[in-house]
Amino acid sequence: MPKRKVRRIFISATGQNDGKTIVSLGLIYAFKERFGKIGFIKPVGQRYLIEKGEKVDEDSVLIEKACGIECAIKDMSPVAIEKGFTKRYILEGGKKELSQRIKTSFKAVAKGKDLVVIEGTGHAGVGSVFDLSNATVAKMLGSKVIIVSSGGIGRPIDEIMLNKVLFEKEGVQIAGVIINKVRPEKYEQVNRIVRMGLKKKGLKVLGVIPYKELLSEPTIGQVLEELNFKLLSRAGGLETNVDKILVGAMAPHDALSYFSDKSLIITPGDREDLILAVVGFQMDKAKEGVRIAGIVLSGGIRPHKTVVDLVERAKIPLLLAGGDTYSVASQVHDLKVKIRPEDSQKTGIIRDLIEKYVDIEMLSREL
Repeated sequence: MPKRKVRRIFISATGQNDGKTIVSLGLIYAFKERFGKIGFIKPVGQRYLIEKGEKVDEDSVLIEKACGIECAIKDMSPVAIEKGFTKRYILEGGKKELSQRIKTSFKAVAKGKDLVVIEGTGHAGVGSVFDLSNATVAKMLGSKVIIVSSGGIGRPIDEIMLNKVLFEKEGVQIAGVIINKVRPEKYEQVNRIVRMGLKKKGLKVLGVIPYKELLSEPTIGQVLEELNFKLLSRAGGLETNVDKILVGAMAPHDALSYFSDKSLIITPGDREDLILAVVGFQMDKAKEGVRIAGIVLSGGIRPHKTVVDLVERAKIPLLLAGGDTYSVASQVHDLKVKIRPEDSQKTGIIRDLIEKYVDIEMLSREL
């Protein structure tokens, strides 16, 4: 009997942070209940970690740990784009070796599997500079593609059509489209109209997913780690999500009305009056379950030890940053939040969102 071909689906997007990883993670959960063994690969990764002595994309590490995927971690991330990679490729080449590495890893990942989820990186053209665009890799692996875009109506449709051209140029079939991060107050309108608009373009809408703020909120631990701040207090609470960022540049009695649950306060380290106001607020509101997410001190200025001790007693994480207040606030605001294996609450939300808002049965038929 001829060997049955392994099902495969390539997850692409119209830009960064549209939700490829969220869709990949959610689909793997859904597919595990409908198919047999599931494999995962991110052929080209741009943000890598050192895992088991290997440079591997952080999304591959997330999928392996969160979903219990049984594949060699290096095969799940065959090409990691390190510093200087692009310049070196332009000067020296190496397409054949990179392509073979991806094909070999895919073969290993797909062995004994019923379906393989392939996560791209960015839009259809990303990777063209080293001849491994998403469209090229999808064709290389013989996969249909899902295009993920975020929010709205006009912009997503415009960007989806641009990506569609690149995939079709490579002869890659589009299984469907998923619109992600739609504001709840606009959901009904966007869901109805974007489906009509894309149907006229000959594209199937597999799902329209509402925006969930929690998925975009960093934890204090992530702020500390990603931005290389220093932890001054030994208090717990590093797992607390940051829902609101406040810059402390006013009198304490005025600032009090702005403090709320999961607020991150950014203030110069010599504003001890404001720091003590935060401590007082936390102690007063603790019984109501309100928790200040943390305090970031700018300017590299450490307050007096007695003030640090009071912050610790209030169980508020206290972080020290070297930059000025505006720069530090901008860094925190622009922080790209990535889901981590230990974020069980977030992975649970993702599982529910995909099951509720994506037509898994339609996608299964496409495969």
